Amino acid sequence: MTDPRPSETGPARVPGRAAGSRFGFSPPVVDVAVAIGVLGTSAVNIAAQDASGFSAIPVAGLVMLAAASVALYWRRSLSVGVLAVALFMTVIWSMLGYPGNPVFHTLVSLYAVGRYVREERIGFTAFIVALAVVGLAQALDGDSLAEVATALVATTLPWYVGRRVRIRAAAARERAEHLEWKRATEARQAIADARAGIARELHDVVAHNVSVMTVQAGVARLVVSDDPERAEEAIGAVEDAGRRALDELRHLLGVLRPDTATDELGPQPDLNQIHSLVDQLRRTGMSISLTVDVSAELPVRVNLFAYRIVQEALTNVLKHAGTGAASTVRLQEADGRLQIDVTNTGTGPTTLPGSGHGIVGMRERATLLGGTLEAEPRPEGGFRVLATLPIGDQ
Repeated sequence: MTDPRPSETGPARVPGRAAGSRFGFSPPVVDVAVAIGVLGTSAVNIAAQDASGFSAIPVAGLVMLAAASVALYWRRSLSVGVLAVALFMTVIWSMLGYPGNPVFHTLVSLYAVGRYVREERIGFTAFIVALAVVGLAQALDGDSLAEVATALVATTLPWYVGRRVRIRAAAARERAEHLEWKRATEARQAIADARAGIARELHDVVAHNVSVMTVQAGVARLVVSDDPERAEEAIGAVEDAGRRALDELRHLLGVLRPDTATDELGPQPDLNQIHSLVDQLRRTGMSISLTVDVSAELPVRVNLFAYRIVQEALTNVLKHAGTGAASTVRLQEADGRLQIDVTNTGTGPTTLPGSGHGIVGMRERATLLGGTLEAEPRPEGGFRVLATLPIGDQ
């Protein structure tokens, strides 16, 4: 099965290029501003360390500062290369004996390495090289041990901050991807559940009523010559079953149509109509004994699912055992649970083919309520469906 989550091994986009900064500026504008700001800050810092001010900076030094500042524009995508430019400039600056120390280019480049280099080994190696270069440059300038240590700490800090920012951003991105995957998974599951529910309802409505119509039509065909009155009664039963099927289908389609108001729909069937269901099947010739010991007020879903389970169980009797099978239906409420027991003798001949979805649908309904359903042949013949549904806030 394909994992819907975004790939973690695919090519990563350059961070910061696709989206604007948190202040609303686009990345190119920010990069230009950083380059100009570092150039200006370095020049002011170097000038402040010499009595001659800006005139103490050689033209070649200004060119090197400008070149290193321009390189900062690509610090997001070419972080290690930009750091190399900054370190090279620092070494050349120290070797030529220019005044001051253009440290800001190195600090900004180190932050970029920590922030944008995802390969830990490469980023850490670049950081160690930077420490070595800065420490060596400080030592060649004759700085004291304390000054060298201070420079190394100052060099470490931006790299560490950048790295922490990258780790937090990666964690936030992973959480967002996980939430998106979870939402997509839940949406697919909701669609699957809705489809399963629709399939169950359509199966229960169509299978039951069409089975009744088929049996009654067969009866009418057999007796139309010898017993016209019974044939007319069977045709009437076919008409009633067809009308019942259309009413239930209309209700189901109305529920699926989002612009249909709830008060425009009729009620779903429940256990209050179980006697009508049994009477309808008795008119096909089935022998059914019904016992109902249930309180008048049951949760809506328990009421509907219980009705559908009894309906499907009796429809299976009609289809597979025929009208000659004697059936017993018991509904009893006890200890906060509703027990449904539909048993048949199985003495009649098989009359209609089944779809194979009836028992699956009954079991799904029971499971959705947190209950159980057993459906199996009886040793003495026939078939038994035993469902237990918890009664609570459904």
